[in-house]
Amino acid sequence: MAQLPKGTTFHVATAFGAAQAATIVTNAAEAVVTCAGHGYANGDLVEISSGWGRLDKRVFEVKSVTTDTFVLKRGDTSNTDFFYPGEGVGTVREVTTLTQISKVTAAQSNGGEPRNVDYNYIESDVDYSINDGFSATSYTLTLDADSIGTAGYTALQQLTDVQTDTVMKMRTRNGARLFLPCTVALNESVSLQSGQINSVTVVFNGNNRITRYGSAE
Repeated sequence: MAQLPKGTTFHVATAFGAAQAATIVTNAAEAVVTCAGHGYANGDLVEISSGWGRLDKRVFEVKSVTTDTFVLKRGDTSNTDFFYPGEGVGTVREVTTLTQISKVTAAQSNGGEPRNVDYNYIESDVDYSINDGFSATSYTLTLDADSIGTAGYTALQQLTDVQTDTVMKMRTRNGARLFLPCTVALNESVSLQSGQINSVTVVFNGNNRITRYGSAE
């Protein structure tokens, strides 16, 4: 069913648990991570640092938790050309606090487009184009300038100052979730336009691919 933006909320991670060693990360449609005594529960949100570049810094909900293992929901590492067996070990840390960003008036995704390389052969009169990966993904939120002083605005100020890795969460009204590993850049210069409320913008610059979950997951 089609969805509308009304009711969507945005959050930013403001606290993480201690990093724990991920000693085994399997190749599977949903990777199984071995992390002794991790203490996570089903539905917890984790950021993984991995020797696999396509997995490094990505964010997942966990499921099928046991004492020493858990599954990265939608964390597909089955292609051994991209995820060479045994090289995915690293660390994981739990997102322990998400702070809501209030008074958002607009949200715009940027990037994610394919980067193309165009070429031709001397004997041919047509050009060819191949995909050379994708541009970095980011999100820009427009905020009511008067949201200054709220917990979310203060978190954005602090994260802009320190430029540490964090996580943006977007949750739609029907319960679908999107997570972006990122850094934060808050522009506190107030924009003024007749007929519009005064506003500021914040950009979440992506560190890797987003992770999306449907409302039923």
